[in-house]
Amino acid sequence: MSRHLVLLPAPEAEWAQLPPEEHEKGMRSHERFHRDLAAGGHRILAVSPLTPSERALSMRPDGSGGVLVTDGPFTESAEQVVGFYLLETDDRAALVRLCTEFATRGEHLEFRDLVEDGEHDHGGAS
Repeated sequence: MSRHLVLLPAPEAEWAQLPPEEHEKGMRSHERFHRDLAAGGHRILAVSPLTPSERALSMRPDGSGGVLVTDGPFTESAEQVVGFYLLETDDRAALVRLCTEFATRGEHLEFRDLVEDGEHDHGGAS
């Protein structure tokens, strides 16, 4: 059983300006994704939208042993992570296919594997 994080990046300002029917279309797309996951035997461990990035707290070392805490996102970018899915599956390839189908409906996704217990992936080549 493997675990995966699906991040949902989106331009928050543009999303806020969309008409209600576009928001409804997005909700129907997520509902379909939930049904597809269940039908494929994949488990949703957690799923949630996130509060706007302007309400985030960023914490960074200050270089002298302390921490600098600031309001707002850690990085300035056109897109922010607006939600996530934490998923568990026995069939990663099938899960990737479902995520690909989800993206074809206009969703932006970043699919990430969680490091398994006992593994230490620090981004280096294997």
